[in-house]
Amino acid sequence: MAITDDLRKTLSDPTPLYFAAGTADLALQQAKKVPALVEQLRAEAPARIDAVRHTDPKAVQEKAAARAKEAQETLQTKVNEFLGTLDVDLRKLGEQAQDLALRGVGVAAEYAVKARETYEKVAEHGEQAVKTWRGEAADEIEDFAVVVEGKPEPVAVKDEPKPAEAEAAEDKKPVAKKAPAARKATTAKKTTPPAK
Repeated sequence: MAITDDLRKTLSDPTPLYFAAGTADLALQQAKKVPALVEQLRAEAPARIDAVRHTDPKAVQEKAAARAKEAQETLQTKVNEFLGTLDVDLRKLGEQAQDLALRGVGVAAEYAVKARETYEKVAEHGEQAVKTWRGEAADEIEDFAVVVEGKPEPVAVKDEPKPAEAEAAEDKKPVAKKAPAARKATTAKKTTPPAK
């Protein structure tokens, strides 16, 4: 039964749907910013194109070669430093590896917590977005107004005529039990099939 309860709870949880709605709403908000970015790129594009046109290819090639040579020298010195400082003590290396592994587990746990918090925040945003789309936010305000101002007086409801059998069944029972009376009224309406 525990598996059934877990499945029922998982399938009836609306949080993933709220997460999807929140993601869609956030994507829509970001999409609204795109026209401004397009205009900005459109305004900056001619200046960038002119800068590329007026650039000397030989100067670019010389800069790239100088950067490559500089990067090669830096890499060579870093490798030499690393090899020079490498400790041959295996026990120390083992401790360092274990320390790094534990740090990795801690970082992974921290990221898992942050991911869960972000998931819940987006789900809450999605729930609010869905309520706004449905107009439920206005319903909550009306409920709040009822609490503050008090409940309105009930409106009189006109009774519909009932079949004689249903009225007889209601006369036999106390007034507080409405549901069983409705069942007897439905049983009184059953008809028997015609005989062949």
